[in-house]
Amino acid sequence: MGDLFLVRHGETEWSRSGRHTGLTDVPLTDHGRDEARGLVPFIRSHRIGASFVSPSQRARETAELIGLHGTRVDADLHEWDYGGYEGVTTVEIHRTRPDWFLFTDGVAPGPPDHPGETPEQVGERADRMLGKVEAAFANTEGCVVLVAHGHFLRVLTARHLGLPASHGALFQMATGTLSRLGTEHGRPVIAAWNVRPPS
Repeated sequence: MGDLFLVRHGETEWSRSGRHTGLTDVPLTDHGRDEARGLVPFIRSHRIGASFVSPSQRARETAELIGLHGTRVDADLHEWDYGGYEGVTTVEIHRTRPDWFLFTDGVAPGPPDHPGETPEQVGERADRMLGKVEAAFANTEGCVVLVAHGHFLRVLTARHLGLPASHGALFQMATGTLSRLGTEHGRPVIAAWNVRPPS
């Protein structure tokens, strides 16, 4: 079985300012586009068997810029639904909830079209996505690439390793980076994490 590559989309105005960006469709900045282009050599150096991308424009543009072709859009890759905390920074949330922590506390309820998700609900989506990755490996040769979002990919990594969704907190992931999940002696491992291209 090949490796699973995780690509977090490039920078957006909201990611730069620390605003929680779940379902809001914010585009990449010029710097974010440069971050994505910087990953091209990593992608070209591997045989890609299948690739999946979040529906958001910031993820889809990242996938295009890194040179992926035939990428399947999958709604299970969307970012954490932040509900009432959409567009709000952690600093702002801490003014009224000083002990709040996303990976254990979840989010405040939002409107009907984005009510918010608990860590466990995000974990369930991650498990579904990992099932699709496993099916892709069974039907193709080479690596599988997921282009998505920081908090979701952190939860997916925790679930890949057999950890609770809340343990995604342990894996910091910057914009425009690539991480690689593999196996060692038949067990899941992190083979590379938060890799940026050389300056």
